[in-house]
Amino acid sequence: MRILMLASSYPKYPGETTAPFIEEIAAGVAARGHAVTLLAPWHPEIRRAPVERGVRLGFFRYAPHPALNIWGYAQALLSDTHIKRRALLAAPFALAAATLALLRTLAAARRAGAPFDLVQAHWVLPNGPPAALAARAYGLPLVISLHGSDIYLAERSRAIATVAGVAFRSAAAVTACSADLHDRGVRLGARPATTTVIPYGVDIQEFRPDEAARTAVRAELGLDDGAPLVLGLGRLVAKKGFGVLLDAWPQVLAHAPRATLCIVGYGDLRGSLEEQARRLGVATQVRFPGQLERRRAAAYMAAADVFALPIVREGVDGLPNVLLEAMGAGRPVVASRVAGVPDVIDDDVHGMIVPERDPAALAAAILRLITDRPFAEQLGRAARARVERELTWEKTCERFERVYREGIGKK
Repeated sequence: MRILMLASSYPKYPGETTAPFIEEIAAGVAARGHAVTLLAPWHPEIRRAPVERGVRLGFFRYAPHPALNIWGYAQALLSDTHIKRRALLAAPFALAAATLALLRTLAAARRAGAPFDLVQAHWVLPNGPPAALAARAYGLPLVISLHGSDIYLAERSRAIATVAGVAFRSAAAVTACSADLHDRGVRLGARPATTTVIPYGVDIQEFRPDEAARTAVRAELGLDDGAPLVLGLGRLVAKKGFGVLLDAWPQVLAHAPRATLCIVGYGDLRGSLEEQARRLGVATQVRFPGQLERRRAAAYMAAADVFALPIVREGVDGLPNVLLEAMGAGRPVVASRVAGVPDVIDDDVHGMIVPERDPAALAAAILRLITDRPFAEQLGRAARARVERELTWEKTCERFERVYREGIGKK
């Protein structure tokens, strides 16, 4: 099959951590023998070859002024909950440029005698409408893949929901990375019979138990062997719940005074989170290393005694990739019962699940994992086994392949 994908984010250079799941889907499908071309907005930090990991990449320019280079790459939303004004100004240019890039790519492929078989839009908004127009112009099936923030925006605006509904009606198939996102997409107009849950996957060679990495990271952080390390990792935006984790931290320190919390990532809320740590009096035992490239992130994951994912329903997380990566690394996980977490974790089997926005419950779960090491290690082993069995990128892309074939069969 020849597949043309449209995305609004992609890792800007190898190892960068903006939407790595998009790269893994594209590269995984290419590795199964399909020709994959991916189009995305241009960004000033893009450092990509024309073909990488078997994927042909194209980055289209859209901004009439540098100040409007704000489309995609986690730039358009403020803390993933509100559209920035500059993004609204950029929208007509970006949507037009995306549509034109799709049409030009489809036309060039047809002239070359190697036409595409299918168009895939990652995120129904903003990419569903341009992809639907281009697919219809060339008589191709459209697959729309839901990742989270698109659904959140559509749920909060009747006009945006209407646009999403029109795109859904044009799709031969829709995929969602969690059951929660599937149900929300259906409520917005995706057809239940052709909407499929495809969870993300993990590179189990990159994210794995690694004693050497553990030793190196702990030395870098100046931690003794017996000092517990709790890790939170993700963009510093509201839906990740890092404020809840900081609220829980004084309770953890009251019983485990040598513990260190490391919150890895970048985002709009870094300043306010650092101020919260100071206000709570825990700043000396909270680290903010910033954004780490993927290999360094994997090393930090391997070094953690506990991985904490206190996500909240402020914005939409489909299935946080960092959760699967922590499972792949064999880390004991504590996460809130939100989004796709219950899809991959059975409570007290693959990790611990706590109520959303409950610092006391979160602190209690972290303390149990710190103090009951046999239980924590048991959870980590079970999590790693589940990932190896069900949640590799190879299995994810095999599921996408089935959806593509069914979509093509409907045309």
